[in-house]
Amino acid sequence: MPSEPLTTAQASSELYKLTWPLSDLGEAIPALAKASGLVTHPLGKKLAWPGGLPADEQTLDQWIDWGASQLGLEAEPMAATYAEIDQFLHSAGPALLQWPRVMPIETLPTQEPRFLLLVRSRYARLTLIGPDRALHQVRPRLVRSLLCNTVATPQQAMVDQLLQDANISEQRRAHTRAALFRELAGRSPLRGFWCLRLTPAADLKQQSQRLRLPQAVGQLLISYLGQLLLTLLAWGVISQIASSGDGTWTWRWGWALLLLTQIPFVAWSNNAQDAMAVGLGQIFKQRLLYGALRLEAEEVRQQGVGQFLGRVLETELLEQLALTGGFTLVLALLQLSAALVVLTLGAGGWSHALLLFGWLLLMLLFVWRYWRRRRTWINTYRTMTNDVVERMVGHRTRLAQEDRQTWHAEEDQLLDQYLNVSTEVDKAEAPLKALIARGWMVVGLGGLAYSWLFMPDSPGLFLVSLGGILLGLQALTNLMTGLQSVIGALLAWQQVGPLFQAAARATDTPSQDASLYAINPAARQEQPTFLLARDLHFRYQGRSQPILQGCNLQIQRGDRLLLEGPSGGGKSTLAALLAGLRKPETGLLLLWGFDHKTLGSNWRQRVVVAPQFHENYVLTGTLAFNLLLGRRWPPHATDLADAEVICRELGLSDLLDRMPAGLQQIVGESGWQLSHGERSRLYIARTLLQAADLLILDESFAALDPENLRLALQCVLRHAPTLLVIAHP
Repeated sequence: MPSEPLTTAQASSELYKLTWPLSDLGEAIPALAKASGLVTHPLGKKLAWPGGLPADEQTLDQWIDWGASQLGLEAEPMAATYAEIDQFLHSAGPALLQWPRVMPIETLPTQEPRFLLLVRSRYARLTLIGPDRALHQVRPRLVRSLLCNTVATPQQAMVDQLLQDANISEQRRAHTRAALFRELAGRSPLRGFWCLRLTPAADLKQQSQRLRLPQAVGQLLISYLGQLLLTLLAWGVISQIASSGDGTWTWRWGWALLLLTQIPFVAWSNNAQDAMAVGLGQIFKQRLLYGALRLEAEEVRQQGVGQFLGRVLETELLEQLALTGGFTLVLALLQLSAALVVLTLGAGGWSHALLLFGWLLLMLLFVWRYWRRRRTWINTYRTMTNDVVERMVGHRTRLAQEDRQTWHAEEDQLLDQYLNVSTEVDKAEAPLKALIARGWMVVGLGGLAYSWLFMPDSPGLFLVSLGGILLGLQALTNLMTGLQSVIGALLAWQQVGPLFQAAARATDTPSQDASLYAINPAARQEQPTFLLARDLHFRYQGRSQPILQGCNLQIQRGDRLLLEGPSGGGKSTLAALLAGLRKPETGLLLLWGFDHKTLGSNWRQRVVVAPQFHENYVLTGTLAFNLLLGRRWPPHATDLADAEVICRELGLSDLLDRMPAGLQQIVGESGWQLSHGERSRLYIARTLLQAADLLILDESFAALDPENLRLALQCVLRHAPTLLVIAHP
């Protein structure tokens, strides 16, 4: 929890010299990325904050995000409450921290926005990089007091007066003042922070190094080798005792000490496994989510609910199997190598080691047989799961249309097929569990019996061979378990792999000129032709006939257009092309004179479409959350105020007044039920609140009665800068 804030003069005097002005922000971002190790090579081009841009929060968010994207990084806007600021500073680096805008101090040289560059936090010290490119260690209390000043200063006089009236002693005043500040300002938000980080699509080696995973791998291998070495030494002591006949307490205590010494190595290996599980799980989950968001619209539309559910289940299974199976497999291979060496040194020599190697080859044949049947089983399982889920979604339709006697006919066929395949998998798995490990004990002891008959005078070598047999038993058991987990992970990868690979797809990175158009409203006002489409052609995948052919369209800033046409004529397809949701096969499509590749993600921010009713959704969450999709979250007070104004202008005042929690009422499948017309107006409000330059409403007014249609049209015409409405004739 933050303690009593320092005075503004104390904090600013020590930190101001380390701040970067707004004009140098283009140099500050690469300097911070390099100092924190996020990038190792210099940027080919120099970034520069363009003059004339307003330095408001939204503009800073967009430009810093663009600057970070030029380095292959992400810049995430962050916020923290007064009570959370200590924790935030401890974990935020690398980050840009904006110098508080409101500073009750007259000694600041200029009013230009300035930034502190936090590299990292370590050992109760914050490392900042200054304009001199040098790293400076500062106390967290200084930075915290500066950032909290805008929240704490308005409360300062009241707190001091309260302490004086309560006659609090000087010894207790500091602690009491800190407690009062936490109570009064604990939930007050602090903004103006941006955290730099690698994108989930970044090189896996770089992400692993960032999370120190190579060190964890080295720690794991050393701990495993240490355990094996101590085990071999323990068997060596037993062999020495047996061969020499010296069973004194010295040898016994030595053997016990070797066994006890394994405990810290086991703890060390468990610690390394935990670090690797957390780090790899973080990389894996982030990359999968990133890949899911990078899927094209057609890739998503072609899959049903059951397939998506199957991907989610397989994702969790893949992570679990890959981690547990990987650790077990590494340990098994080390144990197997040690077992071969020990058997070579024992009574049986090379012949005994070759016997283990041959048994290993037999095991691999059984594993191959298991792999093939398991692959058939998993495909059958996925088909059955997808079918069951899809039938659950359409269960009401089945009740109304299908004959009750045939409801489960297809399900029974799939279930019979699944049971037959499961039986084959069990038959392939049984030898792995029952024969491999126990069979090796029989084969290994048989070879040892042969050595015992022909080498009766070598008890030491006999014990070495016995230790090798037991070590081989443990290795084969772990190897079998690890291979089964890896097989399951590889089969799960068939479902999860496309999402993982989608994260690495090339993206369109906006140029600086295009970004200025997206960020600066003044620049966009200078361009009269807003959107231009010439000779567009588009056909859906798998279809020979184009849905659009030779389409031409020109939209000027401020236009109000109505697009009419019959069903299936390509109106919604054209809307998707204009909004950047699909790309034309051929033709020219420009926004402010820039193509989609030049504008990148800025295209979808400036052109927003409200799809038809069946392609739009109310998610389980608050009404505010559903309204502000596509806008920043968590919202500011102005965002909530804008949302309420738009809703009331659309005729949703009765709905807001009925809801006990207003905009914070939970809506969706398990929350407040909205009527068809209320949902339609929610979709219109969601589109308006994104503050785009072009709004495309696809059949958005079809479900409204005349009075609500009049209100909705008036609201849309009042707030939409440029409008394209799609409707039936």
